[in-house]
Amino acid sequence: MTETHEPLILDLVAWVAERPRPYAEVMDAWRTSCPRLPVWEDAVDRGLVRRIARHGSGPVVEATAAGLAKLCAAGRLPRPTVSRPPRPAC
Repeated sequence: MTETHEPLILDLVAWVAERPRPYAEVMDAWRTSCPRLPVWEDAVDRGLVRRIARHGSGPVVEATAAGLAKLCAAGRLPRPTVSRPPRPAC
């Protein structure tokens, strides 16, 4: 992965850190067939986001603790738009 991917990965993590997003919405916005821009795949492989099952509403994507820590280190930790467990202190 090159450094040019890093801002895009942080954008994805920040976007799902605001609130869990439906998996289909994430795929519509972030999946690519371009082998030079595997943003979704890199974020998942690095453990920054994860797909989880939500009873009754289908799978959602959320930022992991590692993803939140990465955002924190980059000074990009967003304010959540839904009630969630406490976030790490930066």
